[in-house]
Amino acid sequence: MLLAADLFFFLQANFYLTLWFFRAWLSESCFVRQVVTSGEEEGSREKGVLYRWQGYSCRVTPERLLLSRPVLHAALGTLHGLLLTDGHVYSFGEQPWKLVESHPAGPVIESALSGQRVISVSAGSYHCSAVTEDGLIHMWGENSHGQCGVSGMDQVSSPTPVSVVDGETHPPQLVRVLNVACGAQHTLALSRKHEVWAWGSGYQLGLVTSVFPVWKPQKVEHLVGRYVVQIACGGFHSLALVQILSPPEVSQQARDRCGQCKQSLYTMIDKDDHVIISDEHYCPLGVELTDSKEGRRSGQSSPAQTPQNKNSSPHFEVSPLTSKNICEDLGSSVGSQKNTTSQEAQPDPALTETGHPHLRRTKSTPYPDEQALKDYLKRISDQTFAEQAEAPSLGGSHPPSRQSSLTCPFRSDQSDELTLRPSSPALSRTDSITASGRQRGASDCIIDRKHSTSDDSSQHSSVDGGICISDLVISNGCLFESCEEGGEPAGMDFCPADPLQGKKSTSLTDIILEDTEAHNRRGSLPGFSPVSPSVSHRTNHLRAVVGAVTTTSTSESRNLLPSLYTEVWSWGRGQEGQLGHGDYLPRLQPLCIKSLSKKEVVKITAGANHSLALTAQCQVYSWGSDKFGQLGRMNPPSTVPNLTMISEGIRVWDVAAGQTHTLLLADGDCYQPILYYSGERVLENTDSAHPLSGTYTQTPTLLPFCMNIGYVSKVFGGGLNCLALADQNAMGFIATIHELASAERKFYCTLSKVKSEILSPLLARGSLALSLGQSSMLLFQGMAGSFSKLLLFKLSSFIFYNLYDNTIIAEALTVRCHNHSYIIYGECFGKKLELIQTLLEPKENTSPYDLLVNLFYMPLQHLHGYNRLLLKLAHCFEVYTEEYEWIQNGCSKYEDLARLVSKQRRDAEATFSFWRNFKGKNSESLRKPSRRLVCESSNKALALQNAGRFSASWFILFSDVLVHAQFSSHYVYPLATLWVEPISDESVGQHGLKLTTPEDSFVVLATSPLEKGKWLRAINQAIEDVLAAGLNGRTRVSRSSQKGEPPASRTSTYTFSKEGRLKDATYEGRWLSGKLHGKGTLKWPAGTVYCGTFKNGLEDGFGDFMMPNTTFNKFERYQGHWKEGKIHGFGTFWYASGEVYEGSFRDSMRHGHGMLRSGKLASPSSSSVFVGQWVQGKRTGYGVCDDFSRGEKYMGMWLDDQRHGDGVVITQFGLYYEGNFCNNKMMGNGTLLCDDDTVFEGEFSEDWTLCGKGILFMPNGDSLDGVFDGHWGAGLRVAGTFTKHFEALRRERKIPVAGQHAVPAEEKWKAVFDECWSRLGCETPGEGVYEKAWESIVITLTARRRQQRDRPEELSRSQTKMLESLEVIPQHVGPVTPDSYNNIRRYLMKACDTPLHPLGWLLETLVTVYRMTYVGVGSNRRLLQQAVEEIQSYLTRIFQIVRFLFPGLPEDGGFILDSSSSSDEGTDSLNSSTHSETPQQGWIVSSSSLLLPVLLPRLYPPLFTLYTLEKEREEEVYWNCVLRLNKQPDLALLAFLAVQEKFWPVSISVLGEKKQILPSTKDACFATAVETLQQISTAFTPSDKLQVIQLTFEEVTQDVQALLGKEFLWCMDDLFPIFLYVVLRARIRNLGSEVSLIEDLTDGSLQLGQLGFMLTTLKACYNQIQLEKTT
Repeated sequence: MLLAADLFFFLQANFYLTLWFFRAWLSESCFVRQVVTSGEEEGSREKGVLYRWQGYSCRVTPERLLLSRPVLHAALGTLHGLLLTDGHVYSFGEQPWKLVESHPAGPVIESALSGQRVISVSAGSYHCSAVTEDGLIHMWGENSHGQCGVSGMDQVSSPTPVSVVDGETHPPQLVRVLNVACGAQHTLALSRKHEVWAWGSGYQLGLVTSVFPVWKPQKVEHLVGRYVVQIACGGFHSLALVQILSPPEVSQQARDRCGQCKQSLYTMIDKDDHVIISDEHYCPLGVELTDSKEGRRSGQSSPAQTPQNKNSSPHFEVSPLTSKNICEDLGSSVGSQKNTTSQEAQPDPALTETGHPHLRRTKSTPYPDEQALKDYLKRISDQTFAEQAEAPSLGGSHPPSRQSSLTCPFRSDQSDELTLRPSSPALSRTDSITASGRQRGASDCIIDRKHSTSDDSSQHSSVDGGICISDLVISNGCLFESCEEGGEPAGMDFCPADPLQGKKSTSLTDIILEDTEAHNRRGSLPGFSPVSPSVSHRTNHLRAVVGAVTTTSTSESRNLLPSLYTEVWSWGRGQEGQLGHGDYLPRLQPLCIKSLSKKEVVKITAGANHSLALTAQCQVYSWGSDKFGQLGRMNPPSTVPNLTMISEGIRVWDVAAGQTHTLLLADGDCYQPILYYSGERVLENTDSAHPLSGTYTQTPTLLPFCMNIGYVSKVFGGGLNCLALADQNAMGFIATIHELASAERKFYCTLSKVKSEILSPLLARGSLALSLGQSSMLLFQGMAGSFSKLLLFKLSSFIFYNLYDNTIIAEALTVRCHNHSYIIYGECFGKKLELIQTLLEPKENTSPYDLLVNLFYMPLQHLHGYNRLLLKLAHCFEVYTEEYEWIQNGCSKYEDLARLVSKQRRDAEATFSFWRNFKGKNSESLRKPSRRLVCESSNKALALQNAGRFSASWFILFSDVLVHAQFSSHYVYPLATLWVEPISDESVGQHGLKLTTPEDSFVVLATSPLEKGKWLRAINQAIEDVLAAGLNGRTRVSRSSQKGEPPASRTSTYTFSKEGRLKDATYEGRWLSGKLHGKGTLKWPAGTVYCGTFKNGLEDGFGDFMMPNTTFNKFERYQGHWKEGKIHGFGTFWYASGEVYEGSFRDSMRHGHGMLRSGKLASPSSSSVFVGQWVQGKRTGYGVCDDFSRGEKYMGMWLDDQRHGDGVVITQFGLYYEGNFCNNKMMGNGTLLCDDDTVFEGEFSEDWTLCGKGILFMPNGDSLDGVFDGHWGAGLRVAGTFTKHFEALRRERKIPVAGQHAVPAEEKWKAVFDECWSRLGCETPGEGVYEKAWESIVITLTARRRQQRDRPEELSRSQTKMLESLEVIPQHVGPVTPDSYNNIRRYLMKACDTPLHPLGWLLETLVTVYRMTYVGVGSNRRLLQQAVEEIQSYLTRIFQIVRFLFPGLPEDGGFILDSSSSSDEGTDSLNSSTHSETPQQGWIVSSSSLLLPVLLPRLYPPLFTLYTLEKEREEEVYWNCVLRLNKQPDLALLAFLAVQEKFWPVSISVLGEKKQILPSTKDACFATAVETLQQISTAFTPSDKLQVIQLTFEEVTQDVQALLGKEFLWCMDDLFPIFLYVVLRARIRNLGSEVSLIEDLTDGSLQLGQLGFMLTTLKACYNQIQLEKTT
């Protein structure tokens, strides 16, 4: 069986694919798979069928629009419409902008949009738009008010591209558009950045301008920073749906008055015994502007600062104004508007002679004069009511080009045109107005209302915590998941951290929701009368505390019950209340409709003068004009959103609005969608110019023909027309999909009601936690959170069950029974239990306990419905199809899931019953909601072995632990670290079970074989379930192993409790039969941590260890190898004192070779580095210590951390001491060599004091023999004999040289070579089996390569391949041949280049210690001979290891016979081995020829430095001569060197052209030989340098033979001068050092014969150059 969580996820994936058909059908209507293979073309006509009709009557019959392609989308204007198919756009109806004499009756394709990939269309009153896939807009139609965005044209006959350009960016960028909405005289566009752009004419644009029309699209600044997801246009008003990506927070600062209009933020009503306080303040000036962003400018300049162009086209302008206090006595001003008549606008006295207004500012408003603003708004309202009184009824078809910019073609009572006086820009809003769109609204200081009149009221403050569903876009008018292809995804450029997301601007009047007995009575307070002092006092007190109370009570609930938080914003004309702000005033800028802020609105639409909002709960809010019943309700007022009156149980899921009607698409009693119409009736058989009857429906009325046109998926409205997009039911497929969707919507509404009416009020109640207790409260919060997550998930997807945690519901059954938690639940719910009973509709009376359990199990019962619907869906496909197969597979998964849910409920009920009857003591720690009972031994079916006579053992097996209860105590054993095995021992019997835990092991005895098998199976199954669940704790379907037993090796976490080194330590990692085994992490409470590998319960292998050091208050860390719980092997230890040791350990002590760096933290003045041998944590053996503080380097023997034995000390002043050391002091005879060649040999005491007999040798040969006393360099007292140098020669005294008391080279670094041998599996050098050594190499490389898999960046691909090649053991049977010898050489090259290989580690370590010895202070010329001998010692000892690995290899100096008389490709006599000059052809194998090419390049820099220091004086003389002699031309130099003229070149070839050698020619003769010899400085090994010398001789010979013939043979007298010339021209800087290096490190076999002769010639040239003198 699959694990439960896997099942949840797998089912979601499978079923989601099934329901994708439905989503595609509903959102795009572009694809439904054909069930039958025949009749495909005919079936396609049944998809996306469009029906049209007007109005409502019993005899109305919809007209089918015939198209050859399925319709995906449609849009309706006043008298025309648009249809969108798969990439094609059709238009129909009256289109006066078309330059044709007669309009066709049917739809006509818009050929200009062919190939544009149109994805959406929109229609205004008399203009059209289309949006393409790449986010571009095409407009056409009436353009007299700029609504098409094409300047200079009153009508646009064909689709024309309109660019939306963001001018605020540099350079300006093209804005990609998601959707477009069209009104009567304006157009809105929603960009992919979720910003709104507008163009056209009128207040409905929401722009900071008074100059109309606006030809170019401009950004609506007041919505900048808000995440707009949908836009809609009415006739002369606009709507925007804004999603809040972060939950609205309560303002922390309480203020008394609005910072914008200076009105009180709080309204107070004095009741009999309480005061109702409301913070629902509506500011008429819009979004509050703070001073922080007044300097910010928008993309459009302020109209007041833009002079009017006299030559421009005439604009409709509003008179300028200066505002004062618009908010004073607002109620009376609104009331007076209805009794006034239209007045013509008068010039404002604030205008100057030039016609521009004086700009004045006040502290609280950006408007210059509040009184002028009040007058201006009053005149607009007067004009609106005058228009309503005087306007004639609408008749015929009149394009908007014949109308005024301020007339509404949708109103039946139009007034005459109101011509405003052309003047300066109307609304002198400064830059701060533009910035106001980005500021917080006036509700920054508003505190959410918290009612307290009724405990179980549904009007508690909402606890919504805004959920971020940024990937939702509007499709089919609702919120669905985005599936955009191409272009930037929606919302990618939006910053959710903008503070605007958490705030709303407020509207005009204060509409207060009071908590009366009916809990929903709505009252309006147009003005405020003075209140009593007591009321004022209580108000001030409540105002101070209400914010904190609300914040505290709702913050936790907001996290538990996240919601989809949306806002609806409106602006434009409001003469019919279509803005929803509770008044009839227009709005120049977008304002939030506060009453819809927490309604989870998912779609908005607008008619001519009314607006609609569809919520996620399938409810419709309407507001605006209700003259023809288009609001679908009879309850006033119409100026604020109210619910449309629809029968209970009807769920609306799509809405459309026309000129005077509303169309609703809903779910009814059956699964086929139904249509409701609300609005004016249309007469039949009447003149089309006057089709209206004057009668209308007061509430939505069912259209009877909806059942005959098929399954409707979308509705559209416009003008007097209605459209319905329907599909025919093919083989039951469409019916099944609609049935599923209807069931999901119904289920969502039920869950939403549970959340809003049960969970939210309870969680908002502060006394709930005290009533339930901590554990019960946590359970209730968990269940509430699961409900809310499920609710949000179902809002955007049809699949829900993977978010709903079944275990958390089952946990509710296991709470403490004796606390009567569910009884307390019932008391807390109160009257809500009746609501629960109504929601669940139980068949019989049930207890509150059962009601609550069934309430939380209700979502899981929905699984059966999915299974049934999937079976119906499967019948729509042929049995052999792939779709049928995976639908059937989904059905089986749902059945398994349902069975799992039932089993979990039974387990929970059994556990609940167990705890209710449990008699044990101290069991509170055992009671956990997630714990389930498996079985228990209350019937004494299981007993402890060797238990006492009076002992009573009770074993209880839970789903996660095994409990052993004895009397008043109990022991808990987690199942993840429990191992059980049956035993059959004579002493135990046949019924024993051995239980093993990390800290204990015991045997239990069963009463019978049946009981033994029962407990064995139960424990094993429980263990396997726990292991399958993993560390996330979620219930999963268990997977049984093949043997029915859990694995002995597993991963788990355990905390040790018994005494010992692991007490209180927590281990997380691999286990094997109760012991730590494998990779894991061990943590102690004190901070000690080990992360690495274990074996048999102990640290073993590679690990990382950290331990706190209380003295330094820092951590100490070790990273390296362990063995049997101790540090053993190679590793690095970082000490808290600052010391770092890198090397070998044994038994947690430094042992073997290692390097210790000291002095970083402990004492910077005593910093030093030691590298050498350690024994039992102390320096013992050979080592090098570089003391930086004293400027000394010691190279010698150590004993017990002290210098003891032969050693050498080099100081930073060039002094060289060598002798015998004891207790860190050089005692007895020793030698001192100074940098000026002064030498002292004699007796020393401590601190380098000369004390006793000795001889002092002067640089000039004189000597002083006697008794010395004193410090060198501070004055010496001498009693002895002074001898001149000629006397010294007579006495034949030898001057001491360096190295007499130095440690022999073969005694150095023994620990390094011993470590290498141990890594090869040899206890002592040279003793062992080479096969075992190869196995050790392969194991080491494989293990290290596996360790690098977790950190692949540390190894390149080439290094990884090299490791893989080194894991292959070279196979050589019999004696070594030249071919196998070359293979060995190649293998050694790769091995030495890989530090993970033992040979590579050895080479890297030797290079480190060599540089440590001879770099820095150790770079002293006295150490040259020791450095050379040390390299030779390396070669000898490494060659011993190589011969151990390759036993067939000859000894050093051995011979390999080459039977083929030819060398392998790429092999020559100098760089791989020595070609023998014996009669038999073959190879002489030596350590230098095999290993020096690998070793010497790494050691070359320090070694060659020593050579240059040794030859410094000779090199200076040689170089001066080279510089002097090279000043001469070639012929002069040849003559000076006595080269015979017959060897002088006559001409040279330059780029194929021969040039004569002139007396002035320089650096031309023998140029090839000179260049060849210069390469000696770039070669490292002696064999390479000898090869360069040999090639140089060959080049000289070729040049001479070109002059004298091929038969010419050299003699030494002729060769030497020419070669001397070549050496001089080569200008080799340190030629003496090069020659000495070749002599010291070259094989003896190479120094004989021709190569030896050439080297001797080069050395002779070097010496001769020092003796040459120029005259």
